[in-house]
Amino acid sequence: MNETTSLFESAKSGDRRALARLLSVLEEGGTSPVENGSGDSIGITGPPGVGKSTLIGKLIDEWVSRGETVAVLAIAPSSPQTGGALLGDRMRMVNADSSDGIYVRSLATRNHPGGLMDCLTPMVDVLCACGWDHVVLETVGAGQSEIRVVAFANRIILVDGPDRGDVIQAEKAGIMELADLIVINKADLPNANRAAEAVKSALSAGSNVDVPDVLLVSAHSSMGVSELVDSITELQSSKDRERLRIRERLISAWDSALLTSDLFDESIRAIETGNMTLNQAVGHIRDKSN
Repeated sequence: MNETTSLFESAKSGDRRALARLLSVLEEGGTSPVENGSGDSIGITGPPGVGKSTLIGKLIDEWVSRGETVAVLAIAPSSPQTGGALLGDRMRMVNADSSDGIYVRSLATRNHPGGLMDCLTPMVDVLCACGWDHVVLETVGAGQSEIRVVAFANRIILVDGPDRGDVIQAEKAGIMELADLIVINKADLPNANRAAEAVKSALSAGSNVDVPDVLLVSAHSSMGVSELVDSITELQSSKDRERLRIRERLISAWDSALLTSDLFDESIRAIETGNMTLNQAVGHIRDKSN
């Protein structure tokens, strides 16, 4: 029995140290012990400051109260000094990570979403195979990098705030077209209803994709959290949104292949020394990759 298989068997029996080690092996590029996995995951993203981590904490509380288990993969930016994950989101969920039915793991992006491309799906498959009822992928923001990460989830929830600026930021990033459900958090604050109407208007005006539901929730007061969990349970992704997600996954895979190729650094040096133009470098990488 190899290391990953041994760790997997222990993790399925509830050994958290074995699970943590197994996820580290996968993060480092190890082979997954789960073949043909079909793990189900929920991606939760949104602009900074809209209360994603607080909302996830309330979702966790609700799931646990229903007798269900939750594993969270918190995707964090890398520290410029150590390359490790900045653990702010995990610290905000620290109270949640104290139950046998909850597991929280932070992952560093290594300053590029493609760096997570090879390990995210195996991690989700392992967590589901170990019996976790819900696997949540949380990203820090809602920019292009976060879209590439959250596109690996089977279902995507966009969390917005009551300020129009939050809505505009999400619109610019293009995340609205990928979302299966949109949540306006901090619904107990002024302008929440206006923000919800603005989101609905933006969605109906410029997209050929089925318009997702928009829910009002307050993580602070727990208003609407139970209804949100019910909606997540019934949530189905459309074929149009799945196509958009596959596109983002493919771009992420290409980025990952490019950044790990010897041709990448070789082309940078050639451009730096004036031996190659940018267009020539692109052609060089494309030709050598065929």
